[in-house]
Amino acid sequence: MSTIVAGIGASHSTLMNTHWDEVAEDPGALRFRAGLEAARDVLAEARPDTVIIIGSNHFRGMFLDLMPAFTVGVGEVIGAGEADTPKGRLPADTALARTLVETISEDFDPAFSLRMQVDHGITHSYQHLVPGLDVPIVPVVVNMFAPPLPSLRRCDALGAAIGRAVRQDGQDKRVAVIASGGLSHRLPWPKWYRALSDDDRFLVEAWLEGRDSWQEYEVRRRQIIRAAESDINPDFDARFLAALEKGDLSEFLGLSADDVDRVAGNGAQEIRAWVAMAAAVGPAEGVTHAYAAVPQWLTGMAVASIRPLT
Repeated sequence: MSTIVAGIGASHSTLMNTHWDEVAEDPGALRFRAGLEAARDVLAEARPDTVIIIGSNHFRGMFLDLMPAFTVGVGEVIGAGEADTPKGRLPADTALARTLVETISEDFDPAFSLRMQVDHGITHSYQHLVPGLDVPIVPVVVNMFAPPLPSLRRCDALGAAIGRAVRQDGQDKRVAVIASGGLSHRLPWPKWYRALSDDDRFLVEAWLEGRDSWQEYEVRRRQIIRAAESDINPDFDARFLAALEKGDLSEFLGLSADDVDRVAGNGAQEIRAWVAMAAAVGPAEGVTHAYAAVPQWLTGMAVASIRPLT
């Protein structure tokens, strides 16, 4: 029987990769980077055979022509390679991935992909947390940005189903679960059905037409991101991390997508990954390795780990 040995939650930002020089002496950015190193040590000590990474896709693999709520990569996993993130084929645990799909299908109707292209919603954590472990991954992509979104309660149930599937797996593997994304931040992105400005219309076009040409939209997409003003809610982030440390995120499960957007920004929809990760691990206690509001990255950057109690 396989076991879940650790859970990690980590924010991501491509600006960390491409514009580190702008924050090289910023205490918050340095604190976050040190937190990633601490979380990497937790993973190494847990000795996983496989890492499940739950994260988002920023319209570089999933597009508006078809947007599932939940997708599991069961075959090739290919990094898009944007913003100095890993590009090309990544090591994948297809056996565990297919077990997950078959098992959680009793309670869910997950989509699957035999050739999943993932962007920094998966690869940033792979890049900064997994190197040196020499382990394959199972990517689970959650729709975070194209409403209607799966509810937080539904993501909690998904995580619990993933946890049950791992524990029913007969391969006797040690499995870690990483949640990638969040915490509070606001991206300069419209809802796809409410594109009011020229930039809005450009982004919606990129999200719809980019399946075979997403790279052609990258320059202007980056310009739009770089021009945005930060909108971070450290109080929300502190409450979320405190709840994670206590092993009880129930107070957040009733929040609607509009609630999250209003309080913590549209980028905070990525807490769905953290909720699913915590539910997969089950009863646990946690520690926050780092938190910093980093306006240069638009984001409340957090790194935390949880360990199962049993």
